[in-house]
Amino acid sequence: MVAVARPVSHVRLMHADDLDEVIAIEQASYEFPWTRGIFADCLRVGHPCWVLCVDDLIAGYGILSVGAGEAHVLNICIAPGWRGNGLGRHLLGRLLDVARWSGAERVFLEVRPSNPHAKALYDSVGFREIGRRPHYYPARDGREDAIVMAFDAMAPRQG
Repeated sequence: MVAVARPVSHVRLMHADDLDEVIAIEQASYEFPWTRGIFADCLRVGHPCWVLCVDDLIAGYGILSVGAGEAHVLNICIAPGWRGNGLGRHLLGRLLDVARWSGAERVFLEVRPSNPHAKALYDSVGFREIGRRPHYYPARDGREDAIVMAFDAMAPRQG
């Protein structure tokens, strides 16, 4: 049996000079990507913004909003070439840790029904669907609903 090595990664705070790499991943990943201005605003207002690096190259990023005892995963993404290596789970775990460290009792996020891989990841770490936001996301055919999910940050960590 041949063992397949997982990439060695680390997570660090995002800096303004990371935005070119972050934008490139965002644009390669989504038909309707966030703009540079949205990322810059997240940094400017002090949202916890993180990048996941493999061999000092940015392979993903995550952005959290925290306040009033809750947190919201605003964006999390792994570059297409790095998907399937457990990096999304690793990065999501860091975001959940940051939420806990910040005093959040619940963490929320939205996910597209057309993104079953992300939905499966969120399910596997303990997020549960709590509702839908009709016509939330732009889509090629008009608008797509969002599945709203919540995570109990006070529960023992899974996955």
